[in-house]
Amino acid sequence: MEDKVLRVAVVSTGGVGSLAVRAIVRRRHLKLIGVWVHSAEKTGRDVGEIVGLGPIGVTTTADLNDIIALKPDCVVYAAASPEMDAAAVGDYVRLLAAGINVVTTNTPGMMFPDRWIPPLADQVRAAALAGDVTIYTSGIEPGFAGDQFAVLLSTLSNTIRSVRAQEIFDYSAYPNEYLMFEAMGFGRPLDFTPLLELEGAQQFAWGPPIGLVARALGVELEKVTESYERVMTPRDLHVACGLIPAGTCGAVRAETTGVVNGHPVITIEHINRMAPDLAPEWASAPNGTYRIVIEGTPHIACDLRLGTDDTPASANDNAMEATAMRVVNAIPYVVDAAPGIATSLDLPITAPRNAIAFD
Repeated sequence: MEDKVLRVAVVSTGGVGSLAVRAIVRRRHLKLIGVWVHSAEKTGRDVGEIVGLGPIGVTTTADLNDIIALKPDCVVYAAASPEMDAAAVGDYVRLLAAGINVVTTNTPGMMFPDRWIPPLADQVRAAALAGDVTIYTSGIEPGFAGDQFAVLLSTLSNTIRSVRAQEIFDYSAYPNEYLMFEAMGFGRPLDFTPLLELEGAQQFAWGPPIGLVARALGVELEKVTESYERVMTPRDLHVACGLIPAGTCGAVRAETTGVVNGHPVITIEHINRMAPDLAPEWASAPNGTYRIVIEGTPHIACDLRLGTDDTPASANDNAMEATAMRVVNAIPYVVDAAPGIATSLDLPITAPRNAIAFD
């Protein structure tokens, strides 16, 4: 039986958006009908030329109203900005109220809206219900490795004392200057306060996936704690986002933990380095590793590795593609879902359709 062909638009042609465009074009159950871009140099061009496919007959627009007028079945939303939710929520509301389903890699709070900002959750949910459509947020982390993957592994468990999800990545090939320097603190003096160290910042990003795991396991979170550590580099590091001078932050460890009855039960830990020899006292693994450790009976330890070798670019490129595919593969399931804000607990396994390829 042939899948129904779904008409899809993409908002932005950055890293994730470009990957989404290329994947949609090659999936026979999806038809790309429109693409929104934010810059003048990309506006009015064939999107295939922008993302390296050659002409495909879809012209870009800088006006979201043009996308809404096309009445797609679903929009892939990947327009990142420093304003984050403040910018995205307004777009979500417009799309949803117009009766358009949305899948997005932005807004980690919507992965489990019970732990998001209540007024924003209410606003987005109301628009989805009014438009009789669904919005779903995902990615590789958050969106899979620290939440749905951990829940899947827990189906092997008899008893559970704790669940720990670790991201162990070399970020030297990651070019996003704002995220690396200002948000995470790389390349800054150790007395600099990055966004990640601000109270509540980690809960904003990783509190929702921790809440999703807690809901799946049937426990109530007493509180969510945060910790942030960094280690300086003894030498200059020339990386994709710029120079990391000697004596500044070269490695970061962030740990967000859900506490249940006084016990640290659900932890998402990020160990990110700009060189593999920094902070040897922290957990290590081949670059591109997501590690789940479930203490209990049975004891479970599972490494998920992205990339084919130990080069930072391979791991980061593969993680970016996995992020895009989490939402592209979810499109048919979201279109069929009940209206509102969907989480990974609400959808079936979003297995890819028409993904088998031999070229």
